[in-house]
Amino acid sequence: MRQFVTPGEELPKETRRNEFVTFYSGKPYSNILGFYNEAKNEVVPLEGMWKPQVGDSVIGVIEKPSKPGIYNVVLSDFVQGLIIAGKYEDSYDFKANDLVEAVVASVERKRLAILERPRKLAIGHTIYVKPVRIPRIIGKGETMIGQISRLTGTRIIIGRNGIIWLSGGNMELALKAIKKVENEAHTSGLTERIKQMLEAESAARS
Repeated sequence: MRQFVTPGEELPKETRRNEFVTFYSGKPYSNILGFYNEAKNEVVPLEGMWKPQVGDSVIGVIEKPSKPGIYNVVLSDFVQGLIIAGKYEDSYDFKANDLVEAVVASVERKRLAILERPRKLAIGHTIYVKPVRIPRIIGKGETMIGQISRLTGTRIIIGRNGIIWLSGGNMELALKAIKKVENEAHTSGLTERIKQMLEAESAARS
């Protein structure tokens, strides 16, 4: 069960410590607008920017190379990515405005993510969602995004920085489902509701 919490609201005593919880006189209080996940005894934000972590899969746009073999990548308004040819692979052949998928290898000064295993993405459709919603869009064991992809026939790649790439199939329906998850991420039973919506709309179109 999840319940909304507001800044300054007292939380259950078993609440786990994290960056969204403040303890005062031994009692935990929320310092954000979010919801309390009773299953995990933790506060999860409804809003917030992406903070890069090692291992994050991301999607970004290549800027004009500053030096041969060095590529700056726009990942968000606050975080820049950097690909260095020869650091993790032999060479790359990217051009300005190429869309790439990569993995965060290390983080420097909190706002610079060194990227590895970059791969150019083909022409498709990209959307941006709030990064804090990405775990819900993926779902436990990738159940949510898996069923959206399977029931729409759309190939979907998700970046932890909030950028999602889609190609093929019924992209319109896939986009509708993703946006519904983003807007209703705090509610329970969402996976089943999304499944029912996809099945009903797919049947109506066939």
